[in-house]
Amino acid sequence: MLTLPNLLTLSRILAVPLLAGLLWRPEWALGYGIAFVLYCLMGITDYFDGYLARANGAVSKLGIFLDPIADKIMVAAVILVLVAVQVISGASVIAGLIILLREIAVSGLREFLAQLQVSVPVSRLAKWKTTLQLVALGGLILGGALPGLPWVQTAALTALWGAAVLTLVTGWDYLRVGLKHMDS
Repeated sequence: MLTLPNLLTLSRILAVPLLAGLLWRPEWALGYGIAFVLYCLMGITDYFDGYLARANGAVSKLGIFLDPIADKIMVAAVILVLVAVQVISGASVIAGLIILLREIAVSGLREFLAQLQVSVPVSRLAKWKTTLQLVALGGLILGGALPGLPWVQTAALTALWGAAVLTLVTGWDYLRVGLKHMDS
């Protein structure tokens, strides 16, 4: 159960409070720099936990359960903290809210469909959505580390809106599949 891939996944979950704490003071550029490095390390461990599990034939039920939860916890924590400290503010809060609501809805839908033994594979567009979302959040963190380069923040907010649009499209795709399996 405590295989290297599972330990990497657990390390991502355990690192979330540290990441949130580093993001709490947006005026602390060094803290945002450290947070950016930590965020990148968390992304790297996300890649390697899956790779190692598959390469070593160590895919486990615990890993299958924890990996998406670790991703959602990290994304939710970053969005919530960045909204709280007003790095994400104004209308851009809506983009963050769209992403959070979709994550919750799709998780619930996947749980419901799993009870029916229906698997919904992750689409290519959903993978692009996730990539754009992670790049956007990383960019917002990096923007806090580089306050002299406001274009980084602008580009990251633009990417966040792009991720929100893809979130709506992929969320609708999942909902359409789910509705086919629901009673009237």
